[in-house]
Amino acid sequence: MSARTKDVEKLVPGLKVEGELPPRYNIAPSQEIAAVLNDEKNELSMLRWGLVPSWAKDAATVNPIINARSETVAQKPSFRTPFKKRRCLIIADGYYEWRKAKGIKQKIPYFIKLKSSQPFAFAGLWDSWRSPGGYELLSAAILTTEPNDYLSAIHNRMPVILTPDESLIWLGNSPSEQSLHSGLLKAYPQDSMEAYEVSTYVNSPVNDGPQCIESVNPFG
Repeated sequence: MSARTKDVEKLVPGLKVEGELPPRYNIAPSQEIAAVLNDEKNELSMLRWGLVPSWAKDAATVNPIINARSETVAQKPSFRTPFKKRRCLIIADGYYEWRKAKGIKQKIPYFIKLKSSQPFAFAGLWDSWRSPGGYELLSAAILTTEPNDYLSAIHNRMPVILTPDESLIWLGNSPSEQSLHSGLLKAYPQDSMEAYEVSTYVNSPVNDGPQCIESVNPFG
């Protein structure tokens, strides 16, 4: 994420971010992601990408979950409680997806963003795992759904992206807001999105600079 702090603050009314956010161009699972939790603190937190359920015996041996399917999130043991009680907004201004092309062994990477180039919020779930010694690990997963028609040619899933109004509902804990949560888990309008091919430079998590998002070929 390379968005300016003031643009991130516009995503949630009253959100205040201390200092400038360092730019990130290639965040990999197990690394930190910026999130706003539904804990009424209205502040930006850094969570590990890869949810570790609170009931896991050992965070070191469990397989962290980076994505959660919206269709089954209310039923899966790892997500039932977070879906009811621990939702979050995961802040980004783009993401990568890889397309499998006929006749090519290596998948083709794409950078996907809003046409406005403004930051946005993924619908996320978070959880808190504590070790016997009292160490607390905060971690998160991103909700996914069926893609819109535009992005379906790249991949059969896409993250749930929320509008600012939807973000407030997602963070809300009142009974009326909770009844609306499942209805938010849908594909973002394709007319507001764009994608383009980037180089395989992004395939290595070691690479984390502007070169990661440089266009190689347009899409669509």
